[in-house]
Amino acid sequence: MILLTALAPLLLVLILLIGFRLKTSVAMALSFAVSSVLAFHYWKIPLTNLAAATTEGIIIAATVLWIMAGALFLLAYQKQTGQLDVIRQGFAKLSPDPRLQLLWVGWFGVAFLEGIAGFGTPAAILAPLLVTLGFPPVAAVVLTLIADSAPVSFGALGTPLLIGVAQGAQLPATELLAVANQLVLLDLLAAPVLPVLMLMLYCRLFNPKLPLRPALPHALVAGFAYSISAWCWLQLAGPEFPSMLAALTGFLVSYLYQRCRPLAYPEDALPTDSCNGVTPQQIWSALAPYLAVIALLLLSRLPWLPLKATLLSYQWSFNSLFGTDISTQVSPLYLPGTLFMLVVLLFLANRNKPGALLLSCWRDCWPKLSGAALTLLFALPLVRLFVHSDINSAGLPGMPAYLATLAGNSLAEYWLGFSALLGALGAFIAGSATFSNLLFAEMQLNLAKQAVLDPTLVLALQMLGANAGNMVCLLNLVAAASVVGLQGQERALLKLTVGPMLIYLLLGSMVAWTLFS
Repeated sequence: MILLTALAPLLLVLILLIGFRLKTSVAMALSFAVSSVLAFHYWKIPLTNLAAATTEGIIIAATVLWIMAGALFLLAYQKQTGQLDVIRQGFAKLSPDPRLQLLWVGWFGVAFLEGIAGFGTPAAILAPLLVTLGFPPVAAVVLTLIADSAPVSFGALGTPLLIGVAQGAQLPATELLAVANQLVLLDLLAAPVLPVLMLMLYCRLFNPKLPLRPALPHALVAGFAYSISAWCWLQLAGPEFPSMLAALTGFLVSYLYQRCRPLAYPEDALPTDSCNGVTPQQIWSALAPYLAVIALLLLSRLPWLPLKATLLSYQWSFNSLFGTDISTQVSPLYLPGTLFMLVVLLFLANRNKPGALLLSCWRDCWPKLSGAALTLLFALPLVRLFVHSDINSAGLPGMPAYLATLAGNSLAEYWLGFSALLGALGAFIAGSATFSNLLFAEMQLNLAKQAVLDPTLVLALQMLGANAGNMVCLLNLVAAASVVGLQGQERALLKLTVGPMLIYLLLGSMVAWTLFS
């Protein structure tokens, strides 16, 4: 029962979602209820700690919903003003070929936004943009989630490494840099498979009229342009900027390659509507809200500018919840959702009848936001219950530590092949790569010493696995599905992202085993 209790937060979600085909919100509610009862009876977690972990989860869920609300309002504003159609026509002028749009928006765009903000922001912004460009909503969500994996290594200005691994394993700066270097070496060969997988899924499942073979060189160029650029920028600028800067240089290489080796396309596979009459001024005007969001994200994230410290200085603190050691803080001004809302309000002020337009935006957003809330308000408490299970009267370690130690004792000899999988499971359960690294970095370090493996290589695989787990992370699935109107379809999306995640994990582990072990 101890083992089943530790596995419950993971297995129940999968069984109820995939086995019983329940709605995501129902599956999450049942998983949380059953896991709470098991944790109380068999893990001996006090009721006060259960209540504190639940409250912390609700607070975190509220911050995620605020980010989603901002992204949804921005999208609704663009819809109501007709600017989304202008953006679509602008991209059609750049290239009408959806395969190139997928590489430039879905691969490099996701990497750029991940480098700036992370935490679900790329899919929230770019999945709706892909829908505007003519991609089916399911394709837009799945493809942006696949893309939002390798760039996570240095997402949010290096947070998964500089906070996740640094605090999780208590490593000094020199060793952190060694882990980062090892990771980008793994990704030199592993990351380029991701845009190839994205194109394969799109051309085989969502647009069979478009031939895959002629686009494969462009996908490989895009993949290697990103991974090689990330290695170069890590050496030149440190671990804060590789994802953001590699997206820019990679896009430039990909665009130049397209100019030198144009990708032919069948006319009947492209959108039939015309882009005649759209001027550059109209395109820039339509892109202005997105450019404003990107500028604000940059200004608020760069550590040498004063704005970051100013925004972070205003906090809502929830200390010692229910008299326990569980505390959490929220910096509302620093959240991406606040920046989204600020941009929407600024642009609304320059429109006729801003009040009516704001009401229309709210009506557009509310059904999507309310559907996501039902899921997240159970999913995040379930995650925090799992994380805080080390506070118990049964003398047991936390559930993550218990499962990882059990796996390590059984698989120590083969741990190099399983360390990335643990990182992926951590991201799936905890909701982000940063949390996965915080949970398991120290454990990976100890298991590496136990198995006489290179600790730097094992921690790099932990990070690679956590990045891959971003594809199947339920938090990201719910958020991305909601902004394009696919609430309740997370099970179908999960089935499409599991395969690419496993391929990326397997390739990364094979590169580590073959070249670096």
